[in-house]
Amino acid sequence: MSEQTRRSLTAIVLAAGKGTRMRSDLPKVLHRIAGRSMLGHVLAAAQEAGADRIAVVAEPGRQDVTAEIGRQAPGARVFGQAERLGTAHAVLAARAALEEGDDVVVAFGDTPLITGATLARLRAPLAAGAAVAVLAFESDDPTGYGRVLTEGGRPDGRVLAIREQKDASAAELAVRLCNAGLMALSGEHALGLLTRIRNDNAAGEYYLPDAVALAVADGLDVAMVPVAEAEAQGVNDRVQLAEAEAVIQARLRRAAMLGGATLIAPDTVFLSYDTVLGRDVVVEPHVVFDTGVVVADGCVVHAFAHLKDVRLEASVSIGPFVRLRGGAVLEAGSAIGNFVELKNARLGPGAKAAHLTYLGDAEIGARANIGAGTITCNYDGVSKHRTTIGAGAFIGSNSALVAPVTVGAGAYVASGSVITDAVPEGALAVARGRQATKPGWAEAKRAALLAKKGEVKKA
Repeated sequence: MSEQTRRSLTAIVLAAGKGTRMRSDLPKVLHRIAGRSMLGHVLAAAQEAGADRIAVVAEPGRQDVTAEIGRQAPGARVFGQAERLGTAHAVLAARAALEEGDDVVVAFGDTPLITGATLARLRAPLAAGAAVAVLAFESDDPTGYGRVLTEGGRPDGRVLAIREQKDASAAELAVRLCNAGLMALSGEHALGLLTRIRNDNAAGEYYLPDAVALAVADGLDVAMVPVAEAEAQGVNDRVQLAEAEAVIQARLRRAAMLGGATLIAPDTVFLSYDTVLGRDVVVEPHVVFDTGVVVADGCVVHAFAHLKDVRLEASVSIGPFVRLRGGAVLEAGSAIGNFVELKNARLGPGAKAAHLTYLGDAEIGARANIGAGTITCNYDGVSKHRTTIGAGAFIGSNSALVAPVTVGAGAYVASGSVITDAVPEGALAVARGRQATKPGWAEAKRAALLAKKGEVKKA
């Protein structure tokens, strides 16, 4: 077992910012990327990095944030930060968490692109004796970033301090080595460093990066860990939210294709963080996978499909132009075609609904055939009810099945029927008015209408 493995890790995630530039009533960290909140992405990275304990610093009274923390990281502790006096002040709001564990990693709820692997790399120098480790990157345009100052100005030089742009000299502003913000601290030194940080700077704030200069002054080792600039990006407005979405979508698409799925036009396919695509799945252009979707091997998802909370079993074909939601399940070899919607419905093996159909709260048996224009009338204005269609049943086009109702195995429902009572196995149900044909009626009607207007029909 490695030294790092034996060391415990506490992750502190700062999530109390209001995010005024988002221009939203929703807290910034709850804005979603690939179906998961930004805060959820960061909490997932902390867990992937092996955090034994997670502490989140949030605005007091935000039950929506607290609830999201509970969903994404059960067991995480929440600390309130009533005043916003800087990042070091925010970390100290979780002082009790700082007193636990060997290593501490500080992350931010609005940096959703950070990965668990990077957080693990960030803490690694602590096991080798460093008191502080910082993430850094070189930028062609460092404007707005804190600068990482090193001995001799060399990228590989010993780290001396981090200077915020507002406090930097002209020479320091020319430095292109930038602070990514995230930091790891040895549990042995964390409190001793953070409690000595002062706010004598241009912003009057307690800066977390000032821990670097304090550690250097104490003769402690400070490590610098490189990271790609894109991964370190924070999200402050809707433009940056869209940019982060693009990065995560690119990651998800790449992982799906390397895992054996074919995305014919990858840039038009949108995946959620939890989308599962099996081997030899083919996804045509303009498909959206919302959360909770599992697609088994050999499925084909045709163009313009929208899926949420759905499971497709092996060799299923869907679309084009379909919507599946609410726990829908398509068993092996089943198929639905264009303009079909399923909600909380299950199609048995080999069942088919080729087009223009709504199946809600329904159980469709194996090899059943659902004709065009069929709808299950599942809602009575107060409650939802279920429709059950047996194996091998045939539902004629333009039929309405008024739930709760059962159509037995092998039964037939005549086209245009409104079914309100159970149909026994093997029976035929016809529920429509008898056709009456009146020869010559149309011509007589037209003549009467024209005469009323004082017109004569032209030959």
